[in-house]
Amino acid sequence: MSNVDSTSRPGSLVIAVDGTSGSGKSSTSRGVADRLGLRYLDTGAMFRAMTWWLLREGVDVRDEAAVAAAAGRPAIESGTDPLAPTITVDGTDVSVAIRSDEVNAAVSPVSAVPEVRARLLDLQRTVIGAGGIVVEGRDIGSVVWPQAEVKVYLSADPDARAQRRTAEQGGTDVASTQQSLLERDRIDSGRATAPLTMAEGAVHVDSTHLTLAEVIDEIVALATGADRA
Repeated sequence: MSNVDSTSRPGSLVIAVDGTSGSGKSSTSRGVADRLGLRYLDTGAMFRAMTWWLLREGVDVRDEAAVAAAAGRPAIESGTDPLAPTITVDGTDVSVAIRSDEVNAAVSPVSAVPEVRARLLDLQRTVIGAGGIVVEGRDIGSVVWPQAEVKVYLSADPDARAQRRTAEQGGTDVASTQQSLLERDRIDSGRATAPLTMAEGAVHVDSTHLTLAEVIDEIVALATGADRA
């Protein structure tokens, strides 16, 4: 998986990567995990998986009580190989399905429901376990694992984020993508439970003018320093 000897660093290391949509969290986190021989967890995929299941079951995702009542039912499992991460719901691979426009439009209200966050928080902490993992999301360093040895808040300016996300999705409407990202920021930052925020002690990395390799290098350097501290 990695050309770095992972036995030279503690197996308990947890790297928390939080930040805005489209700032490069997934590519960065997977690259860091691969470089350091660590596991990888995409917590956003877990919320998307929950949302996909709710939509499939016909639950009104705008009805907080209905979402809360159903949140304990699906079995959600995350694979942690950074080169081939997986996400299943009740044994079904939903890696592609959770990236649909329908899920994109519904994931923010679902993520704001406290019962959903509590359920997935338990799953996330179970996966993190004894460590040796890079975890990406929006509240990893502040709520999920505040004791992480390395905390990063990754951001980029709205135009750069929109350009990247549009390219990832094979689209052409950058303006619409930017509007969607900013609305997601507004909802995630304003929710009462575990809002998007830069955790105490986190290092802010602005990826606007950095290549993916440069961002990975910066976080790997932080992790190496944490290991030696």
